[in-house]
Amino acid sequence: MRDPRDVRDVPNAPALARLLCVFGTGSDVGKSWITAGLCRIFQEAGVDVAPYKAQNMSNNAGVTPDGLEMGRAQIVQAHACRLPPHVDMNPLLLKPNTDVGAQVVALGRVMGSLSAREYFTTDMGPRRELVFGALDRLRRRHQLVIAEGAGSCAEVNLRARDLVNMPIAHHGDGRVLLVADIHKGGVFGQVVGTLACMPEPDRARVAGVIVNRFRGDPTLFEDGVAWLEKRTGVPVLGVVPWTRSVQIELEDGLSPETVVDPPPPRDPARFHAAVLRLPHMSNFTDFDALERHGVVLHYLARPRDLSTYDLLLLPGTKNSRGDLGWLRREGWESVIRAFEGHVIGLCGGYQILGHVIVDPHGIEGEPGETPGLGLLPVRTVMDPQKTTRWTRGTLGSLPVEGYEIHVGRTDVDGAGLLLLDGPDALDRARPEGCTTGRVMGTYLHGFFDAPGVVEAVLGPLRPDLSWPEVEPHPAWRDRQLGLLAEHLRGCLELDAIGALVDIELS
Repeated sequence: MRDPRDVRDVPNAPALARLLCVFGTGSDVGKSWITAGLCRIFQEAGVDVAPYKAQNMSNNAGVTPDGLEMGRAQIVQAHACRLPPHVDMNPLLLKPNTDVGAQVVALGRVMGSLSAREYFTTDMGPRRELVFGALDRLRRRHQLVIAEGAGSCAEVNLRARDLVNMPIAHHGDGRVLLVADIHKGGVFGQVVGTLACMPEPDRARVAGVIVNRFRGDPTLFEDGVAWLEKRTGVPVLGVVPWTRSVQIELEDGLSPETVVDPPPPRDPARFHAAVLRLPHMSNFTDFDALERHGVVLHYLARPRDLSTYDLLLLPGTKNSRGDLGWLRREGWESVIRAFEGHVIGLCGGYQILGHVIVDPHGIEGEPGETPGLGLLPVRTVMDPQKTTRWTRGTLGSLPVEGYEIHVGRTDVDGAGLLLLDGPDALDRARPEGCTTGRVMGTYLHGFFDAPGVVEAVLGPLRPDLSWPEVEPHPAWRDRQLGLLAEHLRGCLELDAIGALVDIELS
């Protein structure tokens, strides 16, 4: 029986946009990257295009203009489309907070936490209706929707519970581009094996293959392309070269090229920052602006002497109490206390720097309280009501802008770091964060993106260094997305890809 909310066959209903799906042979093959680039290519061709990912599993999240939460990858893709982010673009977000469970965010609001077993053994029907409904709404509002998949689109043991891959393609009558990562090795097995694992209705939707992250001379892979096309009967619509000249925020983890626990810094002419690689680290993209200013970031998981670093950064985390326990077990607490340099905590890292985290409702484990590091005069109480808001304020005289996304209310017995605007014109500004001596903390994600903030905060730590002027973050982000589109134009068969959705790209 047809769902009564499905307008596809209703007389005089608005026409639904075409659907192009970017699925993968596995995780981390570059689906988000390809999707963002295609979004910008179609947008620059005059197409009203929107991104979509039914369900995202990531602790790298952001806040929409109306204060709702969604995955950062789809926020980046919305920017590629030059659209404001909307939760219909990512109706389900799973934020892992333990090794076997995650917080569930539906249409931008927290629904609770479930173990993986609970999530996958309960009725998937309501979730399927939710993600289908969001897709249909996007398709009514736009000319084209580009849907990113998750993991492999041919996980046979998950097929009956899949919400992200082929069920989306079937629901929206979409054509599928299959992305494989040649850098991982075994690209022929990736493509052939993925197609072989699919039932015929799924396989029939695969209209092209994209080989991603190719190093070297692509003409040397022409025989590989010919073999794949002959073996599978599916055209290869592009071999995408590896590039370091385009910087796009990553979806849910550090770059594959990031070395954790690298050798200690040796160049005194550079500013070096150590980032504590917490097990449940979130919103690691907060530090991208530091690298654009020339800061060398070292992600550290094993305790070491920090005296060669100028700064220690504690990032956000999806489980502040759990990660406090981890850093104590690993021996980090004594190392951090011995460090005589400056320390900055963001979001969960800010909570960790305080005196105590009180969790009366058991949001991050058993109800109770966990002593913090005691480096800031703050006390955090976990609250079931999650704070998600976009906000503006000042650091001294510098304007700052960013978003808060946290569970917990933090009371400060000290000086505020930022002064944030009140909720309306008549309300006084409110202090945010805390600073005392060489330690500071803030809930504001995007804190380092505001012009002048990096130099204002880090400059006094190394007065011998000069800081480059960098373009404002929105302009930089837009330029990177343009560079990504240009990179893909040089290697994808855009006429063929456009034809899949009846759109001329040439």
